[in-house]
Amino acid sequence: MEKCNCSNCELKAMFFENISKDDINSICSRKIEKSFDKGDYILSQGDEIMDFLYLKSGLVKLFIHNENDKEQIIAFAKPFDFLSILSVFSGKYYSYSIKAIEKSVTCNIKMEEIRKLAAENGAFSFDLLQRMSLISDKIILESLEIRKRNLKGRVAYILLFFKNHIYQAAEFELPISRKEIAEYIGMTTENVIRALTEFRKDNIIKIYGKVIEITDIKRLESISKHG
Repeated sequence: MEKCNCSNCELKAMFFENISKDDINSICSRKIEKSFDKGDYILSQGDEIMDFLYLKSGLVKLFIHNENDKEQIIAFAKPFDFLSILSVFSGKYYSYSIKAIEKSVTCNIKMEEIRKLAAENGAFSFDLLQRMSLISDKIILESLEIRKRNLKGRVAYILLFFKNHIYQAAEFELPISRKEIAEYIGMTTENVIRALTEFRKDNIIKIYGKVIEITDIKRLESISKHG
């Protein structure tokens, strides 16, 4: 855990355009960096909401534990996504968990500072609400996009998601397990394994352990679109 270097603070451009220079300097001087290894919990469902977090580097998953104590992945977050923005006004405790799926670093600001700014600054409050709405819309739309597809379409969709939105590369190390893919797309682990095997047999992808290489992007895109 360490103080952030604020000589070139990302928050100035990312979030705090509508607050005073003194306020941004005060926040930047007190925000704390925390590092997490892959598999570490960043926060747990039921934890008290103490800090406002954004992801400085790495990759994380947001998920809930359902009534059977199984994980249901809500979304993935990449660098400079705000991890706790959905909980700014929601209550005292987190309704979801966040876990690092790659080595990650967060920047943490005391939530009381964010709430104080929101109460005192209408433009900042509007910006905060706008970002909350955008994130909520993104989660809802992605869920609908996945669920209107069949099995192969869902697996193709998630592979293209990592290719296009996370790694910007046709070859990457899949950061989540087959089980986690199944949790995210609402299918069984066995179905996910079967779909990946069929993609490999059809020369659409190559699999090297955890590494996926998409060798026929057009066919994968067609499966995702029409599946």
